[in-house]
Amino acid sequence: MNTQEHIGLAEAHSAHNYHPLPVVLAKGEGIWVWDVEGKKYLDMLSSYSALNQGHRHPRIVKALVEQTERLCLTSRAFHHDTFGPFSRAITEATGYDRVLPMNTGAEAVETAIKAARKWGYDRKGITRDKAEIVVCANNFHGRTSTIVGFSTEELYRKGFGPFTPGFRIIPYNDLDALEAAMTANTVGFLVEPIQGEAGINVPDAGYLKEARWICNQHNVLLMADEIQTGMGRTGKLFCFEYDGVRPDVLILGKALGGGLYPVSAILAGDDVMSVFVPGNHGSTFGGNPVACAVGKAAIEVTLEEKLVENSFEQGAYLRTALEKMGSPHVKQVRGRGLLIGVEVKGRARPFCEKLAELGLLCKETHETVIRFAPPLVITREEVDWALERIGEVLKG
Repeated sequence: MNTQEHIGLAEAHSAHNYHPLPVVLAKGEGIWVWDVEGKKYLDMLSSYSALNQGHRHPRIVKALVEQTERLCLTSRAFHHDTFGPFSRAITEATGYDRVLPMNTGAEAVETAIKAARKWGYDRKGITRDKAEIVVCANNFHGRTSTIVGFSTEELYRKGFGPFTPGFRIIPYNDLDALEAAMTANTVGFLVEPIQGEAGINVPDAGYLKEARWICNQHNVLLMADEIQTGMGRTGKLFCFEYDGVRPDVLILGKALGGGLYPVSAILAGDDVMSVFVPGNHGSTFGGNPVACAVGKAAIEVTLEEKLVENSFEQGAYLRTALEKMGSPHVKQVRGRGLLIGVEVKGRARPFCEKLAELGLLCKETHETVIRFAPPLVITREEVDWALERIGEVLKG
């Protein structure tokens, strides 16, 4: 089938909850993808940062294939021989005491919410069912009914209420608002170190450091959602490292699955993780043998192949080149590492459509921002290849 036939089939039989570019992809390798007609594209979206290690990284594919040939699923009702090695690999890489694996990013956020509430009741002594979590306007933490209830994006909320209580919404990058939101019932501050879906919003330097201090003063958990920013995306293994702080709860997903398999997790110290006891939280597929094999390989590839360092180097080069372009269409370039947003004057989608015609795939976010986030395996030569096409479109 050709492109239009594939799109027609999908339109006829699937829910219309996405508005993809009119490209039908059939193959991927590294930073490159090919459509059903054989046209080659540079992937500058990385499946919203789930493909940090690139498409079909051979080490991660090997881990997945070998594991599927041995054992795929046990649930956590039994031990299996990839769970311990994965748990050790991720806790050693992050410096946290314990990991609780799930599947999707939204599941990990829900797990973090449950952990914070239970910690508040068991450790802080909050009155039952009174716990509050502070979140930021323009956040994106997932799509569950609880999570969209504390979103400020009307499109995500409309028609899905009633919503779960227990959340206070404050402006992002506003420390005075964070201090003012703290009450005796506050158990956590859930925050993205960079707001990705909101348009690559980067807070002021020191924002997380000051937020850490405020949380300490009020005995509140700092909970960092690094589902998009983690695993090297911003030029550090985790974005919170730029402020020299350590969250109490770290939330991971996307690239933890190596672009092959849904793997997510929360990480925390013993004090937080001990609120979970057998039976009060779980997941049939969370921490399954395939997920653990893939997750361990994804971590090893990220660290051993120096993808973090490459993200920092190529990201700085790409961002500087975009800033120097002097496009009359560009209002601002912002980001860290290989998570870069170019805010344009007007709608961003037409620029994305023109770039796709030139063989470069990216996607608009919040209507006016083009997101550039290629796999972290990209080389300088490939960045230059992309910049030629971006310059042609933005200067036109």
